[in-house]
Amino acid sequence: MAYAQFRTVPVGQARLHVCSSPKFKTTLISVVIRQKLSPETVTKTALLPNVLQRGTSACPSTVKLKRRLDELYGAALYGDVFKRGENHLLQLSMEIANDRFLREQTPLLREGLDFFSQILLSPATEQDAFPSSYVESEKKNLRQRIESLKDDKIRYSSQRMIEAMCENEPFALHPYGRIEDLDAIDAKNLFTYYREMLDSCPVDFYCIGHVSAEEAEEWFRERFEERFSVPRGTPVGGAVQKDVTGEKVVIERMDVTQGKLNLGLRSGVTAGDPDYPALLVYNGILGGFPHSKLFMNVRERASLAYYCSSRVESHKGLVLIHSGIEIGNYEKAVSIIREQLEAMRRGDISDREMEQTKATLANQLREQQDRNHELVHFHYQSVLTGKERDLEALLADIDRIGIDDVRRVAEKVKLDTIYFLRDRGGDGDAKN
Repeated sequence: MAYAQFRTVPVGQARLHVCSSPKFKTTLISVVIRQKLSPETVTKTALLPNVLQRGTSACPSTVKLKRRLDELYGAALYGDVFKRGENHLLQLSMEIANDRFLREQTPLLREGLDFFSQILLSPATEQDAFPSSYVESEKKNLRQRIESLKDDKIRYSSQRMIEAMCENEPFALHPYGRIEDLDAIDAKNLFTYYREMLDSCPVDFYCIGHVSAEEAEEWFRERFEERFSVPRGTPVGGAVQKDVTGEKVVIERMDVTQGKLNLGLRSGVTAGDPDYPALLVYNGILGGFPHSKLFMNVRERASLAYYCSSRVESHKGLVLIHSGIEIGNYEKAVSIIREQLEAMRRGDISDREMEQTKATLANQLREQQDRNHELVHFHYQSVLTGKERDLEALLADIDRIGIDDVRRVAEKVKLDTIYFLRDRGGDGDAKN
């Protein structure tokens, strides 16, 4: 099976990664701008994707901007922010029909790229600032977005656990930023920050679709090479790593009827490490899938949880366990989760668990090949780590993992924080 291959070329001081594949009927154009995750910039960075999508100098209103997208055969424009380790990523993307499949011979990719470059480089402005109405409107939206996190207790408890576990580390910040920053942000200082970001931050462009790589390179250079001719800043670098010196227990009380029990563990293994494939297998056996130990033993056999799973924060080296439990089952649930962690350290892993995990993990990774936006995220992992590891190499590494490899990783995994979101009943120190 042939897997997606990227061809990387410089565009000034930025980079363009082109994946030419006939399997896609649309073309994805994307830009990823990397900023250091920090309290000073996190909220401004989170605001920018939405402000940039409000208008350009040529289409200064949102109505005109959407009309232009309609003219481009219903092109879709979207933007968001993510964090990967201590990196804060701003991503803007446009998905546009491939003119090979249109009746009319329209140079759609070139026109789409023109419009995309306007959105990124020529936003709507008023007196050397973003339009204040757009900024105030998006501040209000972002405030609601941050506040709504409390309505989703699974996401809320996950964020609160990370805040407790990574206190005083940049990773504790939510990628959407902080409500307390919003009042100080205005149209002028946000525009100044936007220009500073374009001038100094690492920039990576992506083009994925049934395209000519040579033509794509030429068109990207025409539109972006001059603007990004200034050398970029030093890459942010690796994640902040801390040794676990003791287990922290955090109990938070709210008006809830179901407890959210989250455990945060540090492995010290990140996406660029040789042990990363073993960490993926470790997580798959522990709690990544419905056949994993946490699901089978905590939920199915002991009936202690409504859900129980684990996931890896690849660029921070964390393993995060999430579960929803009856509030009175706290001690029992923590005990049986600890038992699963100890089983992993002993290498108490059946052949079936190992083979099923490796097969499911491989299928999950292969499925990414069919989703262009996931190809961007997979490839950008190599950009962040500085280590080229394509899917074929990762699958081969996973296939070679044995129980001793998983046990070696398990010995590195240390429980750092237990976070429990419970109701307001019982005495102040009660967990059950």
